[in-house]
Amino acid sequence: MSLFSRKPKETANITYVSHTGESQSFDVPVGTSVMEGGVRNGIEGIVAECGGACICATCHVFVDVAYLPLLDPIAEGEEEMLGNTLAKRQPNSRLSCQINVTKALDGLIVRTPEAQV
Repeated sequence: MSLFSRKPKETANITYVSHTGESQSFDVPVGTSVMEGGVRNGIEGIVAECGGACICATCHVFVDVAYLPLLDPIAEGEEEMLGNTLAKRQPNSRLSCQINVTKALDGLIVRTPEAQV
């Protein structure tokens, strides 16, 4: 094995669905957030004004219900910010900056609301 060989980064395939139904899938590196994957791939429905600091609620998404049990519980700060989303909060609402990508989330589907700001 060469000293310069790099181990490929593990990824999970995440599908972002817009409020109009347009679907785009990307391999997002494990260890990043669903928000980072959306921003890096130009998903219009993820504004991410605060850059992932969980203080703006502009990365609000609706998570496919099949994946909800695989996510970490909603922390206090996220709970507070979900009360400030422009789109009405749903039972499957999450802030994508708070969803850490793991291999278990391969195939995750998130839907973006009609507006974030």
